[in-house]
Amino acid sequence: MYDQPNLESTVSQNDIKISADKVQVYYGENHAIKDVSVEIEDKTVTAFIGPSGCGKSTFLRTLNRMNDTIDICRVEGNINLDGEDIYDPKVDPVQLRAKVGMVFQKPNPFPKSIYDNIAYGPRIHGLASSKAELDEIVEKSLRRGAIWEEVKDRLHAPGTGLSGGQQQRLCIARAIATEPEVLLMDEPCSALDPIATAQVEELIDELRSRYSVVIVTHSMQQAARVSQKTAFFHLGNLVEYDDTSKIFTNPTDERTESYITGRIG
Repeated sequence: MYDQPNLESTVSQNDIKISADKVQVYYGENHAIKDVSVEIEDKTVTAFIGPSGCGKSTFLRTLNRMNDTIDICRVEGNINLDGEDIYDPKVDPVQLRAKVGMVFQKPNPFPKSIYDNIAYGPRIHGLASSKAELDEIVEKSLRRGAIWEEVKDRLHAPGTGLSGGQQQRLCIARAIATEPEVLLMDEPCSALDPIATAQVEELIDELRSRYSVVIVTHSMQQAARVSQKTAFFHLGNLVEYDDTSKIFTNPTDERTESYITGRIG
């Protein structure tokens, strides 16, 4: 049996992977994210929940500087990955996104073979010095993406020829091929059927042994199933952040309770 006090004592500052402090995001004059501070733990699935337009996806995109691609977007405050400021001018966003991978709502395999979808990132980041090393990375990534057995005999077929659920697991495998430390997922199951959703959720649970996983989801049931921590966003504010079990059974803020019970949404 585990000794609960000792278990709790193992949680230390070292377990914090990403630390955000007083983050503001503006789209032109629109103040989309307001004063958000949060600490995201390593080897944990953290869910961002909240109504449509509440800012959860916008905040997720600040964690690997995806908002840099939007001309009118401005980010203020501090976001640290392992204690280092990711918005420091010396940080290369391309290198950052190799460390903080992203999986989008709609599966978006490249118009290339299954093999080349996975090999693309390791190639541009110089992670393999030979074809044999690249082959090894591709197989390992597809295994971690829980799709190797389904595609190992057709690696040179187009990735776009896979089913929706397979495409999404291919995209997850592609994201982890660059050996990231954090995996961001923006509603990764919203375009999938229930069987494919269950497969991706099972994969997310396996991935947390290696990565810090942050998932935006509209499904409270999904957040409850896959995450250990949950952050509730409303109108650009981070209303509440706590253990998932507490958020869903005994939230502190009445706005959280209203959302969980369906009174706001």
